[in-house]
Amino acid sequence: MKRVLRNLFFRVWYWYVSTVDKNAQVIFMNFGYNYHDKEIKMSEEDEENRYSAQLYHITASGADIKNKDLLEVGCGRGGGLSYVNRTFKPKSVSGIDLGKQAIKFCKSYYEKEGGTFLHANAQDLPFEDSSFDIVLNVESSHRYPQMEVFLKEVVRVLRPGGHFLFIDFRVDTEIDMLHKNLQDTGMEIIEEVDVTRNVVEALILATPSRIKLVETLAPKFLHDLGKNFAAVEGSESYLHFLTRQYVYKLYVMKKA
Repeated sequence: MKRVLRNLFFRVWYWYVSTVDKNAQVIFMNFGYNYHDKEIKMSEEDEENRYSAQLYHITASGADIKNKDLLEVGCGRGGGLSYVNRTFKPKSVSGIDLGKQAIKFCKSYYEKEGGTFLHANAQDLPFEDSSFDIVLNVESSHRYPQMEVFLKEVVRVLRPGGHFLFIDFRVDTEIDMLHKNLQDTGMEIIEEVDVTRNVVEALILATPSRIKLVETLAPKFLHDLGKNFAAVEGSESYLHFLTRQYVYKLYVMKKA
């Protein structure tokens, strides 16, 4: 029941942002990541989304992406895929998302950057076998009804030697099942890291700007909903991460 309510909550807010954000104020929709030991240099255009961009940076750093064909499953409003494209220089980028409005936005907003954006289901990828060197999945899979079906699709569209770069959270009681699902793919787990602490730090640091954004985009009666979606410091979602009721994991995997 908790998972159903959480997914309904997220779906409502995704729909609302896609409907009202006409000026591209929201191009990232993840909780973010803060490095403990280094500062990532960013362009001025990326600086305002530093913590969300850093979540993509730490994930994309798991493999050599340069000159590779890359697919992001669950690309949302495209900010992360755009960042990876400009920063890591893959040969090609493709993004799919279940949200029609999100894909419409991506096709318009990132037209000059190239890339292919498709409205599609993560559990039924519209690509031939062995189409990509890299599959990227960032804070999206927690909403998939059948994780194991999605993972079969990942293995199918990856080329031999290709990498699956995955980062997402689960309720603490679901984290063992996530690990089992990933193990059952037959792919080699190159790296597994618990990044919950890094996410909590990012939530604290991003709280002022996220509160301002929520109060700009949403009417007052939706402010609490928006702040909880953004997991600003003190919100219920933030406290779930702080107390590790939500656990955030990074995996780097390789297909044989």
